[in-house]
Order: sequence, then structure tokens, then C-alpha cells
Amino acid sequence: MVRRRMPRPSELAPLLRPAPLTLDRTAAKLARATSIGDLRVLARKRAPRAVFDYTDGAAEDEVSLRRAREVWASVEFAPTVLRDVSRVDTGRTILGHRSALPFALAPTGFTRMMHTEGERAVAAVAARAGIPYALSTMGSTTIEGVAEAGRGGRHWFQLYLWRDRSVAHELVSRAGAAGFDTLVLTVDTPVGGNRRRDTRNGLSIPPALSLRTFLDGARHPRWWFDLVTTDPLTFESLAAGGGTPFEVINRVFDPALTLDDVAWLRENWSGTLVIKGVQSVTDARRVVDAGADAVLLSNHGGRQLDRAPVPIELVEPVVQELGDDAEVLVDTGIMHGGDVVAAVALGARAALVGRAYLYGLMAGGEAGVQRAVEILRAEVERTMQLLGVTRVDDLRPEHARLRSPIGSATHSNGRRAAGASGR
Repeated sequence: MVRRRMPRPSELAPLLRPAPLTLDRTAAKLARATSIGDLRVLARKRAPRAVFDYTDGAAEDEVSLRRAREVWASVEFAPTVLRDVSRVDTGRTILGHRSALPFALAPTGFTRMMHTEGERAVAAVAARAGIPYALSTMGSTTIEGVAEAGRGGRHWFQLYLWRDRSVAHELVSRAGAAGFDTLVLTVDTPVGGNRRRDTRNGLSIPPALSLRTFLDGARHPRWWFDLVTTDPLTFESLAAGGGTPFEVINRVFDPALTLDDVAWLRENWSGTLVIKGVQSVTDARRVVDAGADAVLLSNHGGRQLDRAPVPIELVEPVVQELGDDAEVLVDTGIMHGGDVVAAVALGARAALVGRAYLYGLMAGGEAGVQRAVEILRAEVERTMQLLGVTRVDDLRPEHARLRSPIGSATHSNGRRAAGASGR
């Protein structure tokens, strides 16, 4: 039988701990976000559908993106216990410079469309976090503006080559003058991918106020208020004109890009050169032989060729092929710090994250990007501790393996073998 009594006031006091009162609803929501998935939910509520889908979506049936996330989810870690993990070093040298975390913030196009603070917010967060940030040619902030906003940080410039090479030469020169130390040439966009969500939503760049977008804007008044009361949305590094993303890409980019252009760029850029969009062992070797310092295994976040190779499955064979000739980076589908840890364990020098921080940006501007990096940092640290690893540089293939959820393994030549058990 339970005996009851009236509690003393001194006994109630420790139980009555109301949360600190804040009038900033966005800050309160960000503080409650415990995963990138939580930030995605907030982003979906704040941004118009066309803007959210531009970030969230991929090409065609979105098979490439879905497969990538399935493979990341298939990672199986092998922890070692009874290790002192009271201190963890998450730093790593990436492309010749020390980074506080084993990932960089990837280049994304027209970032001010997600939130008016755009690339400046991302650069500022990256500088404070001590990690690299790559500005896109399709960015909505100037090269010089990013250098100013991220003063003291490390900046990379992602380059698309188009028919007029003089424009590329000018951008490369400006990036060098602004202190950018790495050039990232994207090579997987000879034409634009068919991003069906953008077509269905009638997305144009810059956004146009059609009946559909007006009705959607009524549900997202803060986003539209920011749009019309701040500087106009434009591509700051190129004169691309307006239209759908597909039309802009096809009007500007050069489908005749070849290895000769990689060699040309190598001659005109004295810093580090990364080739982004490599999707085979053979191409990795070709671009390194042409002068690249690193390859970024990427299928453009699933936004170009649907049913493309899953980049993380290529890490091991590409590392085996290149050895010490070049560093190997990887992106696409990374939504958790554990994904970053797995990428490094499997042989990548570092990972690049894109959508993860864009969800934060849409959810709360610079504070949202900061929250995204904090979440990823905590996940990297916690995953390492639970693995029994105290330094990123100590991660090895024995710490993680891919279980190949789509029923196939990857051979050393990068090709899949049906019915294999995975690795």
C-alpha cells in the first residue's frame, strides 16, 4: 500500500525548473533541433515550397540521392571498448591546411534564395568553426563579399567553365586576389539535370511572383518580406540572365569541356586544384594525371545524372588507385556526423556537406547554419568516442564498412557485382 504525504516546498524547488524565457521564436526552435532532420522540418515550414524543393530535390526520379542515403544508412561501425576517450581531436589536414573538423561546407548555387543572409552567413559560420567553405560560381554573393564576411577563414572557389574562357580567367584571378586558396572545378554538368520538382513548382531564377508563388507566399510572408526588402537576388559571379535552373545551366555552361581545359586551368591557377564530379576510378586517374591535386567523388547531390554511382562506394577503389598522388574527398547524401566519420574511415581525406547546412540556413539564417555545424560537430565527436577513437587521423577501414543495402558490392574497378554480400 502506497503511503502519501504533502511535499515540503524545499522538495518541490528542484523540480520546478522552467525553460529560460526567450522572445526569439527562431532561436528557441533552433535550440530544440537535435538533428539535421529537425532542421529540415523547420526549413520546410519557413521557406516557400519551390525554394525548399530546389534544395531538397534531385534529378528525375531522385534515385541517385535515395541510393546515397541508403548506403550511408547501411554503414556498420566496429567499436573498440575500454579506451580513454575523454578527449577527442576532430581536426584534420585537408588540402594542405588544418581544419577543425573533417568536413567542409560545399558550394551551393543561389544561396540567398534560401535565406537573405545567404553565402555571407555560411562563410561567417565556417570561419568561426575553423572549416573551409566553398563559394559557388552560381552564388548570389561576390567573391570579395564572402572573403569579407568570413574574414580569417579558409575559402575555396567552385568554378564552372563556360564558352567564354575570359570570364573564367577573371573569376580565377579575383579568387586568388581575395585569398581563396583552392579552386574546385565542377565537371559533371555538360547539360543541366532534369529536376522535376523545379519544373512542377514553376521555379525561376530569380523567383517570379506568379499566382502560384503568390498563394504560396501567403503562407510564408517572412520569406517574401525578406526578398522584397533586401538587395535583388542575382548571380554575382556571372551574367546568366533569368529562367529555370535547367535553362540557365544550358545557356551558360560549356558542354565541350575536356581534359585540355583541366590542363589550361592548372596552368592558370597556382593554388590547390580539385576536380568535382568524378564518378569512376578511370576518370580519377585521368584528372590527377592532368594536374589535379585532389578529386571530389560526387554525383552533384543526385541533381544531374539519375542512377549515377554512389560516391561513397567509390572511395576505397579510388584511394587504392591514386595512393599518395592526390587526396580524395566525397559528398552527396551526408546528413549526420557519423557519415563524415565513416567517409574518413573508408579512406576519404574529408567530406563535403551541402543540404545539411542549407536546411539550417532556411530555418534560421546564420544562426541556423551555426546550429547545423554544431549538430554535425557533436555527432562526429560522439561517434568517435563510441568507436573508441580519439583522433580523426586514426580512423581506419576496420572501423566502418558498407553493408550494401541495395544488394550489391563494389569491386576494385568501381563496378558492382550483383548478388554479392557487400563490404
